[in-house]
Amino acid sequence: MRSHLLNDTTAEHYRRSVTEGIERVAAKLAATARPFTGVTADDLAPRVDAVDLDTPLLDTTAALDELEELYLRDAVYFHHPRYLAHLNCPVVIPAVLGEAVLSAVNSSLDTWDQSAGGTLIERKLIDWTTGRIGLGPAADGVFTSGGSQSNLQALLLAREETKSRSPEHPTHMRVFTSEAGHFSVRKSATLLGLGPDAVVTIPVDRERRMRTDVLARELERCRQDGLVPMAVVATAGTTDFGSIDPLPEIAELCERYGTWMHVDAAYGCGLLASARRRHLLDGIERADSVTVDYHKSFFQPVSSSAVLVRDAATLRHATYHADYLNPRRTVAERIPNQVDKSLQTTRRFDALKLWMTLRVMGADGVGQLFDEVCDLAARAWELLAADPRFDVVVEPRLSTLVFRHIPAGVTDPAEIDRANLYARKALFASGDAVVAGTRVGGRHYLKFTLLNPETTVDDIAAVLDLIAGHAEQYLGENLVHAS
Repeated sequence: MRSHLLNDTTAEHYRRSVTEGIERVAAKLAATARPFTGVTADDLAPRVDAVDLDTPLLDTTAALDELEELYLRDAVYFHHPRYLAHLNCPVVIPAVLGEAVLSAVNSSLDTWDQSAGGTLIERKLIDWTTGRIGLGPAADGVFTSGGSQSNLQALLLAREETKSRSPEHPTHMRVFTSEAGHFSVRKSATLLGLGPDAVVTIPVDRERRMRTDVLARELERCRQDGLVPMAVVATAGTTDFGSIDPLPEIAELCERYGTWMHVDAAYGCGLLASARRRHLLDGIERADSVTVDYHKSFFQPVSSSAVLVRDAATLRHATYHADYLNPRRTVAERIPNQVDKSLQTTRRFDALKLWMTLRVMGADGVGQLFDEVCDLAARAWELLAADPRFDVVVEPRLSTLVFRHIPAGVTDPAEIDRANLYARKALFASGDAVVAGTRVGGRHYLKFTLLNPETTVDDIAAVLDLIAGHAEQYLGENLVHAS
């Protein structure tokens, strides 16, 4: 079995095996005609369950044959132009190359003696990102597994900074975010022991942005009630609408009330590389912390995220020392151990993917791709707004569109809900396209999340026709059964 260990004696075996795997994936990508096959869990589960993991195949080709049947054939392919569902992007080739390198070398970014140059590359990318945001010379940060972890760490720092200024118990602390904010804010508050009432939800305006007039009232009420306004979480790119909260106004309120300002820019961070839309993030430079997900709008493979802070000293709240890993003396010796900043210990060198992307394509190349999908969303909105079959909620700022089919002659909102739910499920089952769903005002809506520059307006028009067709089929069948 030692022949399977990657080392100097098995380099040729490694080359052959990885090449065979790459060729399989490349062939599948080239031949994929639909984003999904429509396979169901009931169909696929028995095939996976039938595999005896205690009886190895002892052959790479045989294992790849099996993998093709169990995974590659039925995977949901985000690179297909009619995958329009969630915040999953097609990935750029330099990043995939970086993924191959980091997986093989297998550096762990917790300590210098496990990563060496990997530590310096990650730190350079953190500095690059904080520079793009404008957080200032004292800024710092660390790569994370994703936006939820980044938001959790940011709120941990906010809690600890608030505790250092206020003697109040954490259950007296409050976190403010908009009703369109990410669910990880509420989850983080629970994990941090802030209590079930800690998150104060602020309503949004017609453009789905946090209403700062209500935020101001709630911050004042919080103070008058003897509670502590711990943090305001502004969103730069909400999951459903791509809306960007009014960052300058929120920054003013946070300064007035001495409240930590966190910006969840997991989705909107692609604007940092945009030549035409960077101004949409004006005000983000005043944040105390920022979440970015490179694996959304920087076209990186999962996972690639980071939490950034204005003041590097605040990262001390995530610092713990272990004699076997990062003893206290290493601080005085100026040994750069990234575990001193991170909630994770063992951590992949995910920064390498972004490094390779910037070194091959450049930031302008990434920004151009994100601008293309934002432009596409604007054209798709015009298409939807002009189509009497659909109701679209709001004009997009980024690249998401929330809408629903309004069947002719149907006025019952519940029946319209059922038609849209059916259309989404039927479309997924067909494999012809994949769209997402959400709720607006208690009603069911559909959602396009456009992150593929290869998607065209013709693709969107075709998918809209498919949605309308499935919805009408549902209503027609119901009419037959009712009669």
